[in-house]
Amino acid sequence: MEETKLKVLEPRGKVGLVVVITGHGKGKTTSALGIVLRAVGHDMKVCIIEFMKGDMYSGEIDGIKRLSPNVELHLTGKGFCGIMGNPYPFEEHRANAQDAVRLAKEKMLSGKFDIVILDEINNALNLKLIDLPQVLDLIDSRPPLMHLVLTGRDAPMELITRAHTVTEMKEIKHAYRQGIEPQKGIDY
Repeated sequence: MEETKLKVLEPRGKVGLVVVITGHGKGKTTSALGIVLRAVGHDMKVCIIEFMKGDMYSGEIDGIKRLSPNVELHLTGKGFCGIMGNPYPFEEHRANAQDAVRLAKEKMLSGKFDIVILDEINNALNLKLIDLPQVLDLIDSRPPLMHLVLTGRDAPMELITRAHTVTEMKEIKHAYRQGIEPQKGIDY
């Protein structure tokens, strides 16, 4: 097959965007991973910090490894606090989330990354594992040309107001509500 020369767009002015992906529908992390895939195509460097996930395997873990060295993944969470039989006490979840905030700031200020994704940070915020001023500080202290992506349900209005782009995922129908267990490659 003959390779076609595709036009590459370059913005006149580069801006580091704050992107919020929220809502109760499926696909917030998957949407963020779409950003990762696109960025790797441009040879950009991405750091993903998982605030809640980390105690259960998901295909994205090994999929992301295949995008190395452009993508770095940090599983800092101990699962979803207070649900699905999660055995860890609140204090341990909070300590992990506090470590994740420190790691996020370190990675953002390292100068190594074009994009930092803080997956499920909104959930950590709603569960009081981190505090709103900490998240606002991350937004305020990011380098001017670095993109910051924040995912998770129930993003507070303060984050929505500060973001350049906000997407809300809305559930119309979900297989789980029909008694179908999560499926490999689609749900995890």
